[in-house]
Amino acid sequence: MSASAGERLPRLNRLLYASGSISGNAISRSLDLWILFFYAPPDDADIARRGGTLAIGLTLSAVRLIEALDDPLIGYISDRTRTRLGRRIPYVLVATPLLCATFVLLWMPPDAAESTRNVVYLFVALWFFHLFSTLSGGPLESLLPEIATRRDDRVDIVTWQVALGVIGAVIGLVGAAVLKDAIGFQGMAATIAVIALLSRFVALGGAWRPAMRTVRERSDETREQIASLIDAVRTCLRNDQFLVFLPSFILYNLGVLMITGSLPFLTRAVLEGGADGSADITLPFVGVEVDPVISMLAVSIAVVVILLPLIQLGANRRGKRWVYSRGMVAAVFAFPSLFLIGLIPGVPVMAQAFLFAALAGLPLAPVQTFPNALIADITDYDHVLTGMRREATYYATQASFEKVAAALAPGLLAILLTFGSTPGDTLGVRLVGPVAGVATLAGYVVFRRYWLPDEVTVETVRALHPQRLEGVRKSADDEGSA
Repeated sequence: MSASAGERLPRLNRLLYASGSISGNAISRSLDLWILFFYAPPDDADIARRGGTLAIGLTLSAVRLIEALDDPLIGYISDRTRTRLGRRIPYVLVATPLLCATFVLLWMPPDAAESTRNVVYLFVALWFFHLFSTLSGGPLESLLPEIATRRDDRVDIVTWQVALGVIGAVIGLVGAAVLKDAIGFQGMAATIAVIALLSRFVALGGAWRPAMRTVRERSDETREQIASLIDAVRTCLRNDQFLVFLPSFILYNLGVLMITGSLPFLTRAVLEGGADGSADITLPFVGVEVDPVISMLAVSIAVVVILLPLIQLGANRRGKRWVYSRGMVAAVFAFPSLFLIGLIPGVPVMAQAFLFAALAGLPLAPVQTFPNALIADITDYDHVLTGMRREATYYATQASFEKVAAALAPGLLAILLTFGSTPGDTLGVRLVGPVAGVATLAGYVVFRRYWLPDEVTVETVRALHPQRLEGVRKSADDEGSA
């Protein structure tokens, strides 16, 4: 089915389904921001060190590398699942509470001081957390091509996902920082877990009826359409447009994760350790001092919110591909500016930090908005080529490779920090920006070969690249008739 066929998904269902981004952003952003700091804080921090910096960094990377192997298997099983609730819903129902519970357990290590047991505990708890995250989030994301068959519905949903995801980002970045100061890391984790649980179930409620309609319409499909896990993944990796999109987002996301994880260290080494002294910001009207990390993130989030209407307008007029690629170009120039924070003479250091935060916010809106919609288009392209529906396998394969690359982020960040993360030696913290920019540049170069239109049908593919269809569907038809 093409992205332009079918009835419009009701507005309420689109909005409810999009609200699931609150859950993912609240949990993932708080984890990315604070987990390394929680287990391996700087020597001058006011919390106990629970593990060595390199040991914790390598643990975070190792878990993601191992856990990435689960994604294709879970996606494959989801594509083949047949229940009265469909292929996706049962996994979301069961895995979401377990995801939230393991998120809380991550912040409850067995020892209060640095120990090997803490490192082992983090490894085990984080593996289960990522497993349940895949079992819950993967099938929920895979519902997008099934419930939204029209291009305009997909653009609306992914735009709202970013807009509502801003709420999740505020909770996971700003809210988490406030909560951990007020009620500790464990209280912060429990609060975010409850919010994430409610958000994901609300999203499932929005997709429930459209997903059940899809179950009825495709009741004649059988599990045998997908021969094996290896064949399914191999087909994904033969999809030329998937192979163009995948590295672009992986490399960009690697840069974002590194910058996010570096912010607590940037605060102590550059902002609070600079000539301006303490960088705490006092909120107007309430007189409450907030951490500079919160202030910088708030600036980036505000830029994203302001840009969203323009992003949606640009996608409707020029297409998702055009907006996505322009966002990557913006990131190539914005991310390296982190190196200059505190080095510009005559400008207050916090003003320089705010400028960087605003520049970093420019690419977040376009690049973070469209990955799910682009994957939905790619699954339509796969359906044009093969006649099969393998949404979950594509989303899971993307997640698997993304996690392999994202596993490099904490390890690479930890290595960079060894070059300097103190007020007297800031080189390591500053290098994070340029490294993130180089990674994004590589991703942009690859993405330039992406050509899929916003409406993927046999006709639109044939009009752009007729050679792609030569012999492909004929071969698939011959296999089916055999």
